[in-house]
Amino acid sequence: MDDIYKTMRISSAGMRAQGTRLRVISENIANAGSLPAEPGELPYRRKVITFKNSLDRATGLDMVRTNKVVEDKSEFVKKFDPNHPAADQDGYVQTPNVNTLIEMMDMREAQRSYEANLNVIKSSKAMLSSTIDVLRR
Repeated sequence: MDDIYKTMRISSAGMRAQGTRLRVISENIANAGSLPAEPGELPYRRKVITFKNSLDRATGLDMVRTNKVVEDKSEFVKKFDPNHPAADQDGYVQTPNVNTLIEMMDMREAQRSYEANLNVIKSSKAMLSSTIDVLRR
């Protein structure tokens, strides 16, 4: 039964990590259309999350954890809009370096990983329940 508890803890750590990833992706999507207000200001910069393995002292197992959320250093996209208040002398406005298609693909991947971990917990719970039922007889 100890292995079932360990499995559930590993899966719950995975769910926490993917939940954080989903929050970061949601923030990126929410800010994909935000533009600077004045010339020289920078638009929203996409964020990405990194993971690490971390030893859980209670179980002695490596668990996935969020390492840090960092800004994506890729270039901003320039859009021609000479009437925008943040346009440069050539009429271009810098827009966020967020590609919503990539964000949606990342979100789907994170969602599937979250669901896979949830299914492991459900299966472990069912096995634990069956074991308890067998022991009661």
